[in-house]
Amino acid sequence: MHPVPSTCKMIWHKAFERSFDECWVDWAIEMIEAGFESENLYMLAGSNRPFYHFEMSALTTAVMKDLSLDYSDKHIATRNYAYSLIKEALDNPGKVITALHHLQEFYYLLDRDELYSDFYLLYLAVIELRDIGYQFYWEGANLENIDAIIRDRFLAWMQDYEHDHAENTSRGER
Repeated sequence: MHPVPSTCKMIWHKAFERSFDECWVDWAIEMIEAGFESENLYMLAGSNRPFYHFEMSALTTAVMKDLSLDYSDKHIATRNYAYSLIKEALDNPGKVITALHHLQEFYYLLDRDELYSDFYLLYLAVIELRDIGYQFYWEGANLENIDAIIRDRFLAWMQDYEHDHAENTSRGER
């Protein structure tokens, strides 16, 4: 068995009970291909439209339980998903704006969690820079340097995450 990168996304979706659609089926298939097995996982992989919220909620709950995937802490689920979004964006610069869009949503979704405030401001800055050529959200940001500012913020956020994750792991926490 090997890790499936989209698992962080699916744990986040489950934590917030969002998006019961084909992404769950795709993830279940990826998990099976990676060597994970469970009767509920096979049922999820074989699911078809229409996806009924209550049925999918029960099935995805069972799958998470079968695979020992914890989605109980929305903040941890969001932080892990944010890390995967940032990592993917750094590996593929074409996904930076999409990642930034998701990250800025976390700011409001988690009651203006300060951990995501920079992403909120950078998202507004980049949109205004691209739409009208100037912005007032991030001091000193302009069309020439906004990409570097976003990249630097992504890298700093990842370093903080990895540091905190290493500390928590050494203490036996998640």
